[in-house]
Amino acid sequence: METVTLTHTAALARLGHALSDPTRARVLLALREAPACPSDLADALGVSRQVMSNQLACLRGCGLVTAVPEGRRTWYRLADEQLAPALGGLLGLALAVDPSCCADDCTCA
Repeated sequence: METVTLTHTAALARLGHALSDPTRARVLLALREAPACPSDLADALGVSRQVMSNQLACLRGCGLVTAVPEGRRTWYRLADEQLAPALGGLLGLALAVDPSCCADDCTCA
């Protein structure tokens, strides 16, 4: 079995942080399909361009997406090719969710 390091733990914590926000999760799932520009992502997800800019900055900071300038546009894509199948695997999980938990205020802590 592979030794788990602090780097592994930090990477999972960053992924968890990214997925904890529904808009960021939707951005990651959209980028799983294809690279996209912020304005296109904002339109597709129904959020303002400012919200999209903030979410993309967070995802960049977490190391999950990269920005590639191309002329007057910037394309965003997943930072690692392994992230797309990992997200697909997470989508395939069957979770038994307690509807009373985390409905308004998280009680898990």
